[in-house]
Amino acid sequence: MAQFRRQAAPQVQSTLAKLSLCRTAALGGRRYRCDSCHSECSVYNSCGDRHCPQCSGARRADWLSSTAALLLPGIKYFQVVFTIPDRLSSLALGNRRAIYDLLFHSAWESLRDVIAEEQGFEAAAAMVLHTWNQKLEPHAHVHALVPGGGPALHGERRWLTSRRPRVRRCDGQYLVNADALRQRFRETFLKGLKRLHRRGQLKLEGDWAPLRDGSAFEEWLKPLETITWVAYIQPPPSEQSSPQQVLKYLARYLTGGPISDRRLISQQDGAVTFRARTGRKTGGDPRDFEPVTLPGPEFVRRWSLHILPKGFVKTRRCGGYSNRHRRRYVSECQALLRAAGIQPAPAESLPESPDPAEVSDADSSEPCCPTCGALMSCIAAQHRDNWFDIMTGPHRPGWYDDG
Repeated sequence: MAQFRRQAAPQVQSTLAKLSLCRTAALGGRRYRCDSCHSECSVYNSCGDRHCPQCSGARRADWLSSTAALLLPGIKYFQVVFTIPDRLSSLALGNRRAIYDLLFHSAWESLRDVIAEEQGFEAAAAMVLHTWNQKLEPHAHVHALVPGGGPALHGERRWLTSRRPRVRRCDGQYLVNADALRQRFRETFLKGLKRLHRRGQLKLEGDWAPLRDGSAFEEWLKPLETITWVAYIQPPPSEQSSPQQVLKYLARYLTGGPISDRRLISQQDGAVTFRARTGRKTGGDPRDFEPVTLPGPEFVRRWSLHILPKGFVKTRRCGGYSNRHRRRYVSECQALLRAAGIQPAPAESLPESPDPAEVSDADSSEPCCPTCGALMSCIAAQHRDNWFDIMTGPHRPGWYDDG
């Protein structure tokens, strides 16, 4: 850990330190006694960090509920994935806030403009950032849930449904031309990247220092101007498919880090083994996995690559779903769908219950006795101290370096 202390950024150390203390005596908690068998147990407070696998179930539930409330029946929803090329991965790691913001903006602007030009209706999207692949390597991409229809932008205000060019009947499997979307995404992102460079908003240090020169940076970008970028459009897999299923998938990655506990296989002899999808099959086949074993420090390093900048928001609602337009957009969609013979109503939300183990300072629910199952009573409570006092006190991890 000495080497880790010298190399890790302060925010990475701070995040890992908080996670290591989650639900331990260091954060305080409550002492409970069973009213029946008189046994006692302690329930410790959570760290509340968004990267913690044990915390933030309530945040995911709130996002899922509020986003699901925007969905309307009778509309096909598409999942669109925008990915930056691997060549940009290292640059993105050194400029996470700038590059991830640019990824969001470029994906949305490309989607909005191509839908407007080809389909002629107002677009909306709920977007979530992912920064990893199955092996925890850098792989920045955004998932967008997009309705396949919307209010017409020109002429009479009416409802339009996405359909293939020169085809009168909509089959529900087409949003826009994927090639046009990929090209627009590539052009928009590279234009924004060059703008960041001109304004001096990219950190180019060490091996990247030669790219501070404008002509050298332009030359380095040239290979990216000719390759095909990834903008994948996935229609509903079947008539029975629900957009809420996509939202539940995206909500899992709003908090908690890049790997779930169920993918972990073992930790022994200083190495961590976990399951990773190979990508040889589509559709989430459970047999399409292979074990990956990494030395402990390498596993922690890869996991830490996906700690986001402080205050960075990894989910955005754009266009008709944005805070500015959401109320007007949903109301107008309902009216236009009703005029088209469809009786829309807000789809039923699918709130996700927080993890039963998640207990915070604000959670006053009384647990059941692990011995006899009877209700327990709180006999003592200690609130979590502020992080400065914790990280300068006796519970501070031995490897943590605050400066």
